[in-house]
Amino acid sequence: MMQFCTFGYSNAYGVYNDYYVRVYLHEKYTSSQISWIGSVQLFCTLFGGLVAGRGFDTGYFYHLMIGGSLLFVFSLFMLSLSQAGQYYQIFLTHGLGVGIATGITYVPGMAVVAQYFHRRRAFAMGIATTGSAIGGAVHPIMLNKLFYGAAGFHGGVRASAGLCFGLLALSLAIIRPRVPATKNNISTATVLQTFARDVPYVIMVLGTVLVYSGLYYPIFFIQLNAIKNGIDPKLAFYTVTILNGASVLGRVFPTMLVPRLGILNTVIPSIFTAAILVFCTLAVHDAAGTIVFAILYGFFSGAYAGLVSPMVSSTAKNNSEIGARMGICFTFTSIGGLVGTPIAGALLTTSFIWWRPIVFAGLCVTAGTACFIISRFISSKRKGTQWL
Repeated sequence: MMQFCTFGYSNAYGVYNDYYVRVYLHEKYTSSQISWIGSVQLFCTLFGGLVAGRGFDTGYFYHLMIGGSLLFVFSLFMLSLSQAGQYYQIFLTHGLGVGIATGITYVPGMAVVAQYFHRRRAFAMGIATTGSAIGGAVHPIMLNKLFYGAAGFHGGVRASAGLCFGLLALSLAIIRPRVPATKNNISTATVLQTFARDVPYVIMVLGTVLVYSGLYYPIFFIQLNAIKNGIDPKLAFYTVTILNGASVLGRVFPTMLVPRLGILNTVIPSIFTAAILVFCTLAVHDAAGTIVFAILYGFFSGAYAGLVSPMVSSTAKNNSEIGARMGICFTFTSIGGLVGTPIAGALLTTSFIWWRPIVFAGLCVTAGTACFIISRFISSKRKGTQWL
């Protein structure tokens, strides 16, 4: 439920991006400028992992989860009070507020799941991340119906804020950390120096930065792309939902292969396929192609999303490192989330030259895949096994 409300809402940003570009901010701002809202939201979500991961490891689990949940709901209600054409209001509430709140809760919410499992950790964490995919499927349907219906933008945002408030309150009532945290005086700088000597981990982090520079371009722009290609808006409004619906399956089934193949052996084919699919959007111009792309990309990008947390946590030497390793990784990954989508928006231009951002995003994801291959190669040499 926590993932449904927070990261699931981020996965539904494509609806907001389309509405901002075509309706709410179109008179004064370009697609690239508007893209900064979604990218800053993603940046804050991932960058918050550094503080949240350390906080989780040192005993501040409930402080983070309660504070982040309250900030999330408050930011949505403030967004519902924003005015059309007022970029700064939307940037502060949607970009910063929602992003920071999601960042505070994401790593602790995933790390607490990792505490309960070892051999089946990837599968368990994959199941947990399906909440964000389900949220990314449900929120777009609700938001599109409300934005273009009687409720309008303001009423639609308030309705979604009310739904999230109820679900977050319920999730906070039942979530419990398994391992008691031990407070220590080890500084973040010391932790960074220790992890920096772990070469496979460093290359893995670089790979996540590159992947996130391109991975979210199709997710944020698929609805806008469908409408600009002349697809019926009634169908286009469901593209984000279809993509995230397929993502649910992608977050579950590939994780079942991890005990047999290994985490990196499962991640690499999944993200490489996603990279190929990004390039394939060059050939997507009609309704059938858009739907097929949404299903396939949703599945394989979802597989990566479901596997990235267990992939990073697998580098931890013990449970006390899980939060820190995930937090540091996602903090650096936030750089890719911050710059990737605005660069894609700038390459798109107001003339909607689609091939430019497609090539950029595809190359980023491909480069990230290469980093994972290198990380796997080094790890296999060190450990003397191909099961990684």
